Amino acid sequence: MTTRELIEQIKKKKSFLCIGLDVDLNKIPSHLLKEEYPIFAFNKAIIDATHHLCVSYKPNMAFYEAYGLKGWKSLEKTINYINEQYPEIFTIADAKRGDIGNTSTMYAKAFFEDLGFDSVTVAPYMGQDSVEPFLEFKDKHTIMLALTSNVGAFDFQTKTLETKELYKQVMETSKTWKNSENLMYVVGATKAEYFEDIRTIVPDSFLLVPGVGAQGGNLQDVCKYGMNDNVGLLINSSRGIIYASKDQDFAKAAAEKAKELQEEMEVILNNE
Repeated sequence: MTTRELIEQIKKKKSFLCIGLDVDLNKIPSHLLKEEYPIFAFNKAIIDATHHLCVSYKPNMAFYEAYGLKGWKSLEKTINYINEQYPEIFTIADAKRGDIGNTSTMYAKAFFEDLGFDSVTVAPYMGQDSVEPFLEFKDKHTIMLALTSNVGAFDFQTKTLETKELYKQVMETSKTWKNSENLMYVVGATKAEYFEDIRTIVPDSFLLVPGVGAQGGNLQDVCKYGMNDNVGLLINSSRGIIYASKDQDFAKAAAEKAKELQEEMEVILNNE
């Protein structure tokens, strides 16, 4: 999917919501555990109930890898279902990969070619040659960790080296890499006060913003400082939507929570 197509979907749906499909078998409705692939059954119901309210889904790989071959099969079934039934949806493999060049190439092939994701999250700690292999794929996007929403982000990311915080140096350097126009960045909603500075570095890039909802991030603040002329934001909510209910009505409850966020986003977009 191209960036232009993503922007068109945002305008059409009046939403820049990304729903995280982070499925824990201990938290899903018990009646689904009778299914051959309970994770996929859960995801399918959530997707069918919310696809018109969001522009993106983001499965976190850990929640599939933890269940071995059956978990990986559930991931494959999920991404295939989205691509076949709702091809307008922008898909994110939340994998946080990043390794030496030939290894990164194989990671990229796994997520872009084999599974058919539109994008993948990448950790930039190993530098240019660990990220550029992901950037080589046409109409695919690499979403690089920049300033994350967890408490430990302050251990390294905001430390000043010489005269500039590390995350700023990472973002500025990444703009010099080959095919850097295919880069997006992860910036946590709990770091809203940093968005103004971030936009001076990457004014036109899309930012994937986790942390709204269960982690305490504020949508209004993120939009105030992080939105650009093309919106430029994908606001992720996972637990606050998918675990809205553990009963038979779980998909309906998820849709209601997603609708609340979508309506907030519509108001923001109408006021721009």
